[in-house]
Amino acid sequence: MPMLDALMPWGVRPLRPGRSWVIAPDTGSLTARWDAVVRAKGPAQDALFGCTRARTPRTAVGQLPGQAGGTGRFVREDGRCPEPVRIAHGAFDEQWLIPDHRLLDVARPELWRVADDRQIFAVEQGWTGDAAGPAVLMSALLPDGYSPAGRPGRIRPLYRRPGGDEPNLAPGLLPLLESHYGRTVAPEDVLAWIAAASEPSSAGCLVPLPADPQVWLTGVDLGRTLLDVQLRGARGGAKPRLPGGRRPYVRAAVPARPDAIAYDAEEEVLSVGEGRISPVPPAAWDVHVAGTRVLEAWFARRTTQPESGTLEAIRPGAWPQEWTSELLELITVLALFGELTERRAELKTGAEITDVGGVLPPPDSARRPASVLDHHEEGPEGQFALL
Repeated sequence: MPMLDALMPWGVRPLRPGRSWVIAPDTGSLTARWDAVVRAKGPAQDALFGCTRARTPRTAVGQLPGQAGGTGRFVREDGRCPEPVRIAHGAFDEQWLIPDHRLLDVARPELWRVADDRQIFAVEQGWTGDAAGPAVLMSALLPDGYSPAGRPGRIRPLYRRPGGDEPNLAPGLLPLLESHYGRTVAPEDVLAWIAAASEPSSAGCLVPLPADPQVWLTGVDLGRTLLDVQLRGARGGAKPRLPGGRRPYVRAAVPARPDAIAYDAEEEVLSVGEGRISPVPPAAWDVHVAGTRVLEAWFARRTTQPESGTLEAIRPGAWPQEWTSELLELITVLALFGELTERRAELKTGAEITDVGGVLPPPDSARRPASVLDHHEEGPEGQFALL
């Protein structure tokens, strides 16, 4: 059975921010944290910044591709916080990031160069033995690759260049599949099949290639639905919605400081402190990734109390209304994803394609990023970097 690593050869390791204060569920906290660390001077700034071997306020680095962050040494910074960008933080969680290269230990610029409105990222999930969960998830947002399993996989863009150019697929794979199935196969078809049929293993994500053309069509159809749910309306898809009568609503308002989240399967009620949301299908509550329940992890990232005196402690004083809206959307996405996961389990690939000579394994050149030379990138201290 081929590995995802062979079908999508170019993969990038997860981002390593090096400091957790640069990511938050809301933008107001990020701008306030930026202002606090900019105002501090000397040892106080170092302590707030969170110095590492890769980054201190005196480190000189280039600009993140496509972003407006500064390139002068941060110790001299006195401007406003760069506009935060939405990212995929782990599984099914969308948060905000300060897109400033000076604040990120390992930002993976090669991913930022190809992140645009055509790109889709396949994110391998950590291996946790027998723990339930998908092998790979899809995102329209730039993902940080975080995994609660502690052993994250790689981030694999569908396209190697901006504008949906040059699919990140093994050279010759599309013609091979077209010849075998007797029909046109687009890069998005391969990604949809991966979404539907991939399997986790200790060696990495496995992707069977069925010999039966009808099995392929069934899997691609299921995979495109899975993609639409995970992309949440991006890339021309429809916003995920549950049928009328099954859509979750707030029955009792979420309090200012909810202390716990719980689920009543019989009543289909999700309790957020004293707040109540229903109906919440069991499928939404049961979704796990890398051995972790998604809804519990989402709630914990917004309510776990940080250490006093740190930048992470700068956060909303009360539960924002926006978080309730995001929670309702997340419940919808998880409910649909959970139902589709049951259909994934029914997909039987049967006999597989065995004649892949000359296509798999891919050449080493396919594992390296493409050269993207469509614009200048500002280097350290305002110099232009030549790629």
